[in-house]
Amino acid sequence: MAQSFDVVVIGAGPGGYVAAIRAAQLGFTTACIESKHLGGICLNWGCIPTKSLLKNAEVWETVQHAEDFGLHIENVSFDFSKIISRSRGIADRMSKGVAYLFKKYAVAHIDAYGKLLAPGRIGTVDRDGALTGEIEAKHIILATGARPRSIPGIAFDGTRVISYFEAMSLTQRPERLIVLGAGAIGVEFAYFYNALGTAVTIVEMMPHILPIEDEDVSKELERSFRKRKIGIRTRTTVEGIDTTDSGVRVRVSSEKGEETLEGDVALMSIGIQGNVENIGLEAAGVQLERGYIKVDDQYRTNVPGVYAIGDVIGPPWLAHVASAEGLHCIEGIAGKGAAPIDYGNIPGCTYCQPQVASVGLTEKKARELGYEVRVGKFPFSASGKAVASGHTEGFVKMVFDAKLGELLGTHIIGADATELIAEAALGRALETTEHEIIKTIHAHPTLSEALMEAAAVAYGESVNL
Repeated sequence: MAQSFDVVVIGAGPGGYVAAIRAAQLGFTTACIESKHLGGICLNWGCIPTKSLLKNAEVWETVQHAEDFGLHIENVSFDFSKIISRSRGIADRMSKGVAYLFKKYAVAHIDAYGKLLAPGRIGTVDRDGALTGEIEAKHIILATGARPRSIPGIAFDGTRVISYFEAMSLTQRPERLIVLGAGAIGVEFAYFYNALGTAVTIVEMMPHILPIEDEDVSKELERSFRKRKIGIRTRTTVEGIDTTDSGVRVRVSSEKGEETLEGDVALMSIGIQGNVENIGLEAAGVQLERGYIKVDDQYRTNVPGVYAIGDVIGPPWLAHVASAEGLHCIEGIAGKGAAPIDYGNIPGCTYCQPQVASVGLTEKKARELGYEVRVGKFPFSASGKAVASGHTEGFVKMVFDAKLGELLGTHIIGADATELIAEAALGRALETTEHEIIKTIHAHPTLSEALMEAAAVAYGESVNL
């Protein structure tokens, strides 16, 4: 006899495991089907272990500048294998934390692959593709995530042409790394390997690295990376990759013509694609749109009782978005309906140094939408806390509606930018204005004062710039 649950979630990433736990909290009998690792890509191969690597790089850079702080450190070195093993250990710890939460909230973990057989019916499949059982569920949530996408005609080989999976578990540091794609993943790995001594070249087809960020921020990061001797080739297209026993040759073209870049390894970081194959979408009649599962604002597919959340439904491909979608989906099923998620107020973060974080509209986008804007920019070089801590790179940029004073967007590049952005996201959620930001007393000395100061600059009220 098939097992039966109120809710079954296929996939235990940051969307799936959160949805499963919330379902159990709301009184649903719940199961989560996951064959690889609890926590999904984020906890095991993405968000968390990469932050471990980036922290190692940050600490190493700090040690290199110890003399600036009056500290004398001699004969310092690093062990690359231990840096990697620390990252893997943290991932394992976080995955075990999800297992603990499943037990705490009585979520049944089913170690298998999940496949839709029909509305209300799921098959469990082993690693060889054989059907091992069936599960009945009133509500099925697909949270199967996504995987790295490759340039058409160029395949990953896991050795010379790699994705982020291999980039965070290499057995030795490459001497030369070519990063294809300058989104958050590419930029973060470029920073990490450069900090440890690898010669890094970034290739990006768009005019700037981090092309979805405000142009001022992208230009500032480019300046910072060039100071670090990171090669940057923007407006450059990859034409092909040739691999050898000792490395790679990446053929690129730009307005300057064609050339070949040589390296030990090429990291492809041009985006991701949804895991929509072999999960029974066709059998159940679930519709796709541009390679992703099509859903409404309550995450319902076209098939009653079948929902989808996270990367498998398309951008923005962010862990915190998947978690928010999982909570919203379950609470809707439970009759605790809330307003749809505001995708215009999703913070985005890049954890290189200097860090980059943003929320809302860029200045360019705001103007394209017809807003008359006021813009304030406050450099961290004018922040007492930043100067004292030795992190003066970057700035806070805030964009306001000149007519109403509404905060349209905030863009930060600098130390702890990924922590500071929460204030701006909360402010936008509460429909804050420049007056409220300027008149809110910020503790001194703190980096967060830079947000208040940026707002003051926009309205001609700054006394510190």
